[in-house]
Amino acid sequence: MYRPSKAHAELGPAFYDEVTPARFPLHVERFWNARWAERVGLGGVDREKHLARLAPLDGSLERPLALRYHGHQFDNYNPALGDGRGFLHAQLLDDRDRLLDLGTKGSGQTPWSRGGDGRLTLKGGVREVLATEMLEALGVYTSKTFSLFETGEELFRGDEPSPTRSSILVRLSHSHVRIGTFQRLAYENDKASLGRLVEHCLAHYVEEPTEPVAPVALLAHVVEESARLAAQWMVAGFVHGVLNSDNMNVTGESFDYGPWRFLPRYDPAFTAAYFDHGGLYCYARQPQAVMNNLLRLARALALLEPMAALEPVLQRFEARFSAHVAKAWIGRLGLRSRDPDQDLALVEVCFDFLDRTRMGLDELCFDFFGGPASTARAFDGPRGRIYREAGPLTDALDAYEPVADRLADPYFQRKDPCTMRIDEVEAIWLPIAERDDWTRFEAKIAEVRALGQVYAG
Repeated sequence: MYRPSKAHAELGPAFYDEVTPARFPLHVERFWNARWAERVGLGGVDREKHLARLAPLDGSLERPLALRYHGHQFDNYNPALGDGRGFLHAQLLDDRDRLLDLGTKGSGQTPWSRGGDGRLTLKGGVREVLATEMLEALGVYTSKTFSLFETGEELFRGDEPSPTRSSILVRLSHSHVRIGTFQRLAYENDKASLGRLVEHCLAHYVEEPTEPVAPVALLAHVVEESARLAAQWMVAGFVHGVLNSDNMNVTGESFDYGPWRFLPRYDPAFTAAYFDHGGLYCYARQPQAVMNNLLRLARALALLEPMAALEPVLQRFEARFSAHVAKAWIGRLGLRSRDPDQDLALVEVCFDFLDRTRMGLDELCFDFFGGPASTARAFDGPRGRIYREAGPLTDALDAYEPVADRLADPYFQRKDPCTMRIDEVEAIWLPIAERDDWTRFEAKIAEVRALGQVYAG
C-alpha cells in the first residue's frame, strides 16, 4: 500500500528550495524496478506522469525540493553545493514503516546548478542502473534505481562522445540527508536548525538510539552504519570513486554513482575516477575516506555538543569496520560464522591470498562459495592451478561449514562468476549507442538478479 509522507518539507524552507522540473521532448521508458515499486505500493503508478514528467504523487510533496548542503570535495571545502541536477521528488513509508525518498537525477536546473544544464546522459543513467543492481545483488546497502527514461535531448559532455543522449533517473533511497547537510548549518552557525535536523534524523532514521544525548546518539548511528557500508564496499570489490562528504548520508546507504568501478583484479591502489590523480579515493583508502567524513560530521555536531563527548564515538569506527568486514566476507563465501577471532583470521588469509595472486574477489568468492564444499570444484575450475598452491587459504576454509547447500543452483554450473567490470559496461552501452539495442543490458540485469537470488537464498 502506498503511504505518502512529506517529512522533509516539515523541516522548513531553510533546508531546501522549491523548484520546477524540466520539460522534455521525449519520455521513453528504459528501466523500471517493478519489484521495489510493489514493495512501496507504487506498482500501478502512472510512470510517465509521475516519474518522467514528475507530476507530484498524491499526498506527498506538492513541489520538488532541491536540498541545500555543503561538503568537502577532494579535501577542499565547498560552500556552493546543493542539488544541482536533481531534487527530492516524493517521500513515502515502506512495509517496515521506514521513511523513504524518491530523488531524481537529470531533472533540470536548480539554484545550485552552478552553470550546469541539470541534465543526465543516458549512458550515465545506464551505468547507475548497473551499479545499483550489482551492489544490491552482492548485499551492499545501496539506493535502488527506480526508473530510467530517455528524454530526447542532445547533451554535450567532455567525458563522452558528444552530442550524447539524455535521460532522467529516479532513485529510491532511505535518506538524502548528507553529512554535508550538517556541515552547511555549522558553517552558517545556525545552531537552531542544526538541532532541528538532528532531532529529525533521530525520529526518522534511528530506530533505537544507543546514547542518551541527541547529537552523540546520531553520530553513533552514522558511525555504525558507515562502517558497515565501507566494509560491504571492500568485500564487494567496489570503488565508489568520489567519497566527498556530500556523497555520504546519515543512513549509511551507498548512492550518487559517478565514475564507479569494480576491481578487475585485486589492487589496493585501484582508482575509479580519472580525475582522482592522487588516488585519494582508491580502493584501499575508502575506509579512511569514510572515517574522514565522519570526523567532519562530528565537527559540525560540535556546535551542539563538545568534541570530548563525540570523539569516543568516532573511535569505534575501526573495530566496527573490522567486524563488518568479517561478516561480509563470511556472507559472500556462503559460510556459517564460527567466532569473531576466527572469522577475522579468515579475512586476513583471504586478503593475503588476493594480494599475492592479484586474483579478483569475484572469482575467489565464486570458486570457494560454501568453503570446503567447493574445494573440488575450485581445483577443477579454470583457476585450479593457483588454488592447489594456496595452502593457508584452503586450510582456513576447511574449518567452516556452508550456511546451506546452494551449489546445485544453475549459477554454480558456470565456469566464471557474474561480474560488472568496466569492459562489460562499455560492451553493454555500445549496442545501445549504435543501434538502440538493449538486449545486452536486459540480459545483464537478469544475470545480476540471478546472482542476487543465490545470496538471498
